Amino acid sequence: MGIDLRTHHVKKAQRTAPKSEDPYLLLLAKLYRFLARRTDSDFNKAILHRLFLSKINRPPLSLSRIVKETASTPDLASKVVVVVGTVTDDIRLVEVPKLSVAALRFTRAAKERILKAGGEALTLDQLALRAPTGSNTVLLRGKRNTREAVKHFGMGPHKNKKPYTISKGRKFERARGRRKSRGFKV
Repeated sequence: MGIDLRTHHVKKAQRTAPKSEDPYLLLLAKLYRFLARRTDSDFNKAILHRLFLSKINRPPLSLSRIVKETASTPDLASKVVVVVGTVTDDIRLVEVPKLSVAALRFTRAAKERILKAGGEALTLDQLALRAPTGSNTVLLRGKRNTREAVKHFGMGPHKNKKPYTISKGRKFERARGRRKSRGFKV
């Protein structure tokens, strides 16, 4: 056999397993790999793919965002909200409705508030027992580009990006780029 010259050294871009060595995550990947293979459910394939992602690509989702995104979902009481990531608390949300949420992790406060409202906080393996094909579930994910680091990307004149400054005082970054007489003004 010869060497494939056209696609030589071309790597597949997507992950086929989690990079993490967390044994619980590896067991979840094993479970959902089985479900994705043995059921023709796109839900299980999506969960499996998201389990492989890096932490940056599994952004957290707050309770207020879950409530906002599921506001127009019909018959939410019988459905499970699924998040492959962390569910966090939001103190700006005054009242948490009764929710069934399945996620990789919950912060302590988020879990307490969900349980106090009469809802339930499930793990993804409990979800696999309850809904092996993902029926009656609402799959959500957090916003990737709300990280603080993203605000600095693409910095340059007239880009309105956040500069990396030591401080925001009188002496710091107040001249070039901030007034016309010193080069340019953003």
